[in-house]
Amino acid sequence: MSKNDTKTIMVVDPDEDFLSWADKHLRTPNTDVICINNSEVALDKYLEKHPDLLITELFVKPLQGMDLIKKVRLNDPNAQVILTTAFPPSSAVIEAMRLGAYDVLRKESLPYDLRPVVEEALKAGEEIKSTSKNAAEPTKVDGADETIIGRSSAMQSVFKMVGRASRGDAPVLITGESGAGKEIVAGAIHKFSKRSGSEFVTINCAAIPENLLESELFGHEKGAFTGAHSLRKGRFEQCDGGTLFLDEIGDMPIHTQSKILRTLQSGEFSRVGGNENLTADVRILAATNKDLEFCVKNGEFREDLFYRLNVVRVHIPPLRQRIEDIKLLAEFFLKRNAEQKKAPKLRLSSESIELLEAYNWPGNVRELENTLYRASLLSTADVLLPKDIPLGNLDSDNISTSQNLKSTIEEAINTLKKASGEKPLIPWLEIVFAKSSFLDHEKDLDLTAKFLGISATRLKELLEN
Repeated sequence: MSKNDTKTIMVVDPDEDFLSWADKHLRTPNTDVICINNSEVALDKYLEKHPDLLITELFVKPLQGMDLIKKVRLNDPNAQVILTTAFPPSSAVIEAMRLGAYDVLRKESLPYDLRPVVEEALKAGEEIKSTSKNAAEPTKVDGADETIIGRSSAMQSVFKMVGRASRGDAPVLITGESGAGKEIVAGAIHKFSKRSGSEFVTINCAAIPENLLESELFGHEKGAFTGAHSLRKGRFEQCDGGTLFLDEIGDMPIHTQSKILRTLQSGEFSRVGGNENLTADVRILAATNKDLEFCVKNGEFREDLFYRLNVVRVHIPPLRQRIEDIKLLAEFFLKRNAEQKKAPKLRLSSESIELLEAYNWPGNVRELENTLYRASLLSTADVLLPKDIPLGNLDSDNISTSQNLKSTIEEAINTLKKASGEKPLIPWLEIVFAKSSFLDHEKDLDLTAKFLGISATRLKELLEN
């Protein structure tokens, strides 16, 4: 690599020890590293040197990391930026991604993630330079409060997708189990988008009878049906210029799906009982707890509508897969309940936190919220003990099982090691499980691959072993 190919990385952080580590970790014969502990100095130096990559701490001073990103990208729309901090709040992750940051990384993951992400960001910067002169200036928004709560790596990925989705106007499909927070994510996408000053309208496709859903969406003319005593505008007209959130779209009747598809394709629609073609500038966000690909295969959902909606997908993991978020969410709900009751905030005992984290939460975040609401109403002290927390199906056997889960897993692993003999455990287990699942699904290759979450090609390879 010639000298002209040398890359320059600027690292901005108030911690001198971190700067020293970053310099050693990132410097190579072909990579120069500039370390600065003051963000105003860093901004001046950036505008002078124009490094290939900027890595900044969120809470650097005097300009915080988010302000540094804004100023840098205002002067250099193609700037490649990585934001780092210990526990980035959701609003910071979303805002950074919306402003065009390449990634947001938790500091605890940097020893593993920083180098590969840096290499990807540098490569992306080269590609941008070769294909584009300028990128559009990001839309300015005021600082937002915490929008979605979570510190887990799973939720950090959600925040990043929300930020990216907020940049444009494409349809978004939000998937996840009931109660996982799909409507909150939809609201966050709207809040951080250029449509934030316009209406955000929600309609639950599963809660409205089929014969009324079309009228609810598109409106109706006077006399269109019995009871239609006057003209009524539908949700599309009501949120012209804004965002329409179609919750539980997997339950939408096929007939209505075809009309939604037409509107997505042409921007036109007609009121029930009317002949006039109307238009509305509406961004569509849709959510479902169903497997739409499976519904398409079974003829329950239009394939063409699925592809129209699935331009950007945001999947929300269930609460049981992000245990480290449970305490954070619980504290938030208790604080909100206290504010609503105008009473002191209740505290959780350490045993109560362990109880909440051991529970499976089949109803996800919604169940956690309702559980703590009931506990707040019934509490007689300022500390919630395990006996004060009403959990659905968690009995003493469940608690015991959860507490002994580690030893159970260790026993299972030891048993599997013996069964696999000299073969590596994970590859052997993958083959055994694939063959067992193939038989369980009556040797249907596609269904088995879908169940396992792998491609049909990969499944064939496993079955041949």
